[in-house]
Amino acid sequence: MPLAYHGVLRHWLQAARPLAQANLAAPLLLGEAFAWSAHGRFSWTMLGAIALWGVLDQLFIVFANDYADRDHDGDARTPFSGGSGVIREGKIAAAALKRAALVAYALLGLVSGWLAWTGTVWMSVLWIAAGALLWLYSFPPVRMSYRGHGEWLQALGVGGVLPLVGFAGQAGTLDAFPWIALPATLTLGFAGNVATALPDLDVDRRARKRTWPVRFGRARAAWACTGLTAIAIYLGIFAGAPGAVAFAAFLLLPCLRFDPRSQKHAVHYVFFQGATTQAMLLTWAAWAARWFG
Repeated sequence: MPLAYHGVLRHWLQAARPLAQANLAAPLLLGEAFAWSAHGRFSWTMLGAIALWGVLDQLFIVFANDYADRDHDGDARTPFSGGSGVIREGKIAAAALKRAALVAYALLGLVSGWLAWTGTVWMSVLWIAAGALLWLYSFPPVRMSYRGHGEWLQALGVGGVLPLVGFAGQAGTLDAFPWIALPATLTLGFAGNVATALPDLDVDRRARKRTWPVRFGRARAAWACTGLTAIAIYLGIFAGAPGAVAFAAFLLLPCLRFDPRSQKHAVHYVFFQGATTQAMLLTWAAWAARWFG
């Protein structure tokens, strides 16, 4: 492969931010496990289609967010920062990222349409919901990531829409969806937004983004995030998954010893809080499949 093409691919891979896929894959798998537990239905074809849905949704989100934040991206970034930096570094033009986001959303619509045709019309509704949440989060006139309370939109997207997509895709219906699980997943989605904003405090403050760390300070936001994650673990127990959350509770303990006022510690904090979230969702999925399988 010519070096020029290799460089272009690296730039698009940077913009795609593969690490972000973990935030989508786990809630989708949890929804699929719930579908198995409720209806005993599982299809490898649907597993692949839902995984593709998650990849396209991720590309839509990261490309659109990079375009929306093109005037406010900072030079200092961590693996968990909100933007990839490809526009600021001159690697990809803003117009190209905008087109890529629209293409990703259109392809996501095609996959959603196929899933709706083969299963439930809810997939088309959830596709529209995913687009609406991203628009409200990142773009004028609402732009809640700047005005404040964008945490609620991420909670609805990650903790609400994604488990529903996984469930509806496999079950072909939303009947018997365990709504009692949503308080836990929504709380995890909210906490995840707070956590990933910790390392970006200085950049977000200059951009006048009203994230929790900007509004309340890094230390207070980190303590609140730890508390919210612990509450989510308790809600998971209440929802009937005690075996699933024990490991997650163990992973949360290191978060108590980091000083979030330190940039280095803030990055470590995000890692362990994210690991706690992933462990809870994935072990919950495994628990549901084993318990009802």
